[in-house]
Amino acid sequence: MQDYTAIVKRQTGWWFGWIEEIPGVNCQERTREKLLDSLRETLREAIDMNREEARRSADEGYLEVKVSA
Repeated sequence: MQDYTAIVKRQTGWWFGWIEEIPGVNCQERTREKLLDSLRETLREAIDMNREEARRSADEGYLEVKVSA
C-alpha cells in the first residue's frame, strides 16, 4: 500500500478535495468523511485504469519492475 496526499477544503457548504500526486483525482461531498471515502475510491479506480492502460500499451513480452522515488 502506498500513501498519497489529499488536499481538502470546505467552501460554501461543500468539501472539495484532490490527490496531490495523481492528476484528475478530485471529488466534492457534503461531509469531510464522505469526501475522504470518495477520494480513496476514485484514487483506486484511477490507479487500476492507469495500470490496465499501461499493460495494454506494452503488448507482449514486458516486465513489471518495482521502483521507488
